Amino acid sequence: MRKKIVAGNWKMNKTFEEAQALVSEVVNMVKDEVNNDAQVVLCPSFPYLATVSKTIDGNQNVLLGAQNCHQNESGAYTGEVSAAMLQSVGVKYVILGHSERRQYFYEDDQVLEAKVKAALKQGLQPIFCIGESLEQREQDLTFSILETQLKEGLFHVSNEEFERVVIAYEPIWAIGTGKTASSQQAQEVHAFIREQIARHYDAEAAQNTTILYGGSCNPGNAAELFACPDIDGGLIGGASLKSRDFVDIIKSF
Repeated sequence: MRKKIVAGNWKMNKTFEEAQALVSEVVNMVKDEVNNDAQVVLCPSFPYLATVSKTIDGNQNVLLGAQNCHQNESGAYTGEVSAAMLQSVGVKYVILGHSERRQYFYEDDQVLEAKVKAALKQGLQPIFCIGESLEQREQDLTFSILETQLKEGLFHVSNEEFERVVIAYEPIWAIGTGKTASSQQAQEVHAFIREQIARHYDAEAAQNTTILYGGSCNPGNAAELFACPDIDGGLIGGASLKSRDFVDIIKSF
């Protein structure tokens, strides 16, 4: 049975003190208020990983995630962080292929393929992001774009490795814009992704894979989105920076 997951991508936000306050608030609110079985993943910036790891230590419902990792194990890559480094400070999940990484840092499917391999080798669970731009959607290219991203960036892994992968659909046109795909639009795409998994692997893999929605999910629309049969949670951006909003999203299952 697939997991319900709400992952908070803090992106490049919060000072050290603010990050400490936010994680403490979220952990305490989850403990006091959340009664469902959703897995919570917090993905702060690299400098805060060790501190956040200590704060959430021992909490079964809140795990640590990172926003990226390098594809090589070590070496002269100034400013980069390896999967082994992440694993050593308690990271369990790592976001790969986020649209901002693809757009601003020119990460293509070949680079992401290598990053997925690196993450899996260190026992991390990739949250693999795919999505289309507004222009691509308007040209009816959504499904072909997603199919290519899956095939070239992710579907190289074995059936056993794929069991540890989470997929996040993030319509680029709905990230940080205030726009959100309707629940019908989101469900249609999530169902398509699950069909692609069944086609490449098998029906069991498709049914067991967690697929998150990552396009401006907020407390006002989370319940409707999460009620869709193929949406298993959210990859949350801006709303994850406010403990009240984030926990309300978690409670939406």
